[in-house]
Amino acid sequence: MSGHSKWATTKHKKAVIDAKRGKMFAKLIKNIEVAARTGGGDPAGNPTLYDAIQKAKKSSVPNDNIDRAVKRGSGQEAGGAEYQSITYEGYGPSGVAVMVECLTDNRNRAASEVRVAMTRNGGTMADPGSVAYLFTRKGVVIVPASGLTEDDVLMAVLDAGAEEVNDLGESFEVISEPTDLVKVRTALQDAGIDYDSAEASFVPSTNVELDADTAPKVFRLVEALEDLDDVQTVYANFDVSDEVMAAVG
Repeated sequence: MSGHSKWATTKHKKAVIDAKRGKMFAKLIKNIEVAARTGGGDPAGNPTLYDAIQKAKKSSVPNDNIDRAVKRGSGQEAGGAEYQSITYEGYGPSGVAVMVECLTDNRNRAASEVRVAMTRNGGTMADPGSVAYLFTRKGVVIVPASGLTEDDVLMAVLDAGAEEVNDLGESFEVISEPTDLVKVRTALQDAGIDYDSAEASFVPSTNVELDADTAPKVFRLVEALEDLDDVQTVYANFDVSDEVMAAVG
């Protein structure tokens, strides 16, 4: 998982400052709106909303945009769309398993765009359930290293239900059961440790090791899918070594 996570976290940092920032903002805002509609507009009583707001703030989304999204989602302000959550499954180059989570107000558009992005970038769609069994839902918290050691993070989260802490270089990845996500995040806060994001994610049970020829093809597929307006998150069961990462830039 480490190579994939390193690639994903590095790419996220770049996304915050590159030309696609407006698109990323829109996805974070949509996430807040749906969380508020599902669990209410009070972050104190809605952990999913709290984490969605924190992620948006970490990505420099303006507070006014966040506040309006909460109001739209909770019905305090008009204009909220009825988004549906849909997951599509497929395979990428070298048999990499891909899960695509969408939030959309138009199922037909989302399905069509995901299918086109898949086929144009060496992927194929798969039947529901044919890929999902390769992933497990887990709570994932990303903690910036900033002077911390793996032991520092581990000691803070051990009694909160954390299962493992992975060193990703510039950050640490804390894995837990989704039901323990709030406890893990709270334990970090209580220990005075900052975190970049806390969310329920799909973690692969097995990984496909990519070489320097295949890695760019898989990266292109994942980025093409992530570039779609209806796509919130893309999960894939690949790993890349530091050597391959360096070779492909």
